[in-house]
Amino acid sequence: MSNSSDSTSSLPPTVKQVAQALRLGGWACFWVQLVLGIISGIIFLFAVVALPGQKPGAGSGGGLFFAVCGLVVLSFSIYLAFRYTRLARDLRSPTPSLRPSRADTTQQVKRTLIANLIGMSLTLFGAEAMGGILLGKSLARPQILIESTANLREFIQPLDIFIVLGNTHMIVAHFIGIVVGLLLLDRVYK
Repeated sequence: MSNSSDSTSSLPPTVKQVAQALRLGGWACFWVQLVLGIISGIIFLFAVVALPGQKPGAGSGGGLFFAVCGLVVLSFSIYLAFRYTRLARDLRSPTPSLRPSRADTTQQVKRTLIANLIGMSLTLFGAEAMGGILLGKSLARPQILIESTANLREFIQPLDIFIVLGNTHMIVAHFIGIVVGLLLLDRVYK
């Protein structure tokens, strides 16, 4: 343990601060995104597999498509958040030539920011599609009057709500990634 503290004591204070910020931010971002990504994945899986009698309403498939694309990008973003922790470890290297440069560190943070922005855009497209569908369903037929011949696809289905809930979790996960990335960029340039 003293060897570890000896190697970090020779580091410049700014490098120590950036490494600490990358380590803390990376783990926080990794775990929050992982938990929200798993919850979203389970929700989508449940919506598609466990509710087989319910088919998505007209247009719900587009919302689900964008949601799944956002989930794929979130998986990549989780990997990049984990890479923050490896970058922090590399920054604490006692050999200056083995430490990543400020440009390399910035590039990694920017790459993660771009991934989260793309993922958030995809999930927002999915949320917009589902929001429009739910609004259309709620306006198309008054919920009070239920006719025996009513088309059930015209009513809001639990599957629609599941897709919206999964999208919401992913939007929060991508938002956390963006916030952590911006805080890390601020720390790198202080």
